[in-house]
Amino acid sequence: MTTKGRIKQSLSGYYDVLVEDKEYRTRARGNFRKKKMTPVVGDWVDFKIDDNGDGYILKIYPRKNQLVRPPIANIDTAIVVSACVEPDFSPNLLDRQLVMLESNNVRPVLFFSKADLLNQEQREKFESYFNYYSKYYSCYISFENENRQNVLNNLMCDLTNEIVVVMGQTGAGKSTLLNDLKPDLNLETGKISKALSRGKHTTRKVTLLDINGVMIADTPGFSSFELLNITKDTLPLMYPDFVKYQDNCKFRGCLHLKEPKCAVKDAVNKGEILENRYINYVQFQDMLANKKVRYK
Repeated sequence: MTTKGRIKQSLSGYYDVLVEDKEYRTRARGNFRKKKMTPVVGDWVDFKIDDNGDGYILKIYPRKNQLVRPPIANIDTAIVVSACVEPDFSPNLLDRQLVMLESNNVRPVLFFSKADLLNQEQREKFESYFNYYSKYYSCYISFENENRQNVLNNLMCDLTNEIVVVMGQTGAGKSTLLNDLKPDLNLETGKISKALSRGKHTTRKVTLLDINGVMIADTPGFSSFELLNITKDTLPLMYPDFVKYQDNCKFRGCLHLKEPKCAVKDAVNKGEILENRYINYVQFQDMLANKKVRYK
């Protein structure tokens, strides 16, 4: 008899499958390797327990989406944790993450950590970023520790009944956020190397955690995110702030680069689109133009 469940955790070739409130440890059949398929956390699967009590995954159901880094599937929302400082805030990295999520039909929710470490000058500069991104994404930040719990409560209300992944640059504070949401998790948090302004990896496996009824994944941290399955023509569609203006461009299919009478470039010049966003966009277009074709 086969049973259907969702993979809750993946570690060293073993997959813990959740069926209602019970977990089963399984492994993948060898035929998945022949098909070049690998089960990932979030997958819906059929599995069977043999007479020896060993579980084997027999089928992986079609995925509505899949992230490569972190390896996880069927995600509704991603909390993108970005540190304001330690490590230094990187608008380029954030925009790359947002493009990746948009291309995978995953709703981004932005959580800015360590805002309490900003001095007054840094805070004023960062508020301009926060106010801009808040126009197009759900954004959360706590400049003072006193209102942090209210911010966390509002964040959880935004995630009701969803499968959520927590992602961001190494050392941004992903595990700290999860510990704040559910203190009994006691997840290890990393220290920052001031020389490199990067954190140490503290999460070595991908796991779906039940936090107040929301299934949230704690994943290994990465400091780079590739632009996979995105073309020069689809990249502009990954920017909701660009999409707002694109119908006013003179040319249909405008890439907002060298075309005349481009409404997006005009909005950048008027300060209606954040200049850093556009600079990052041009860089991503250059990366796509120079990307080597991979032949299968």
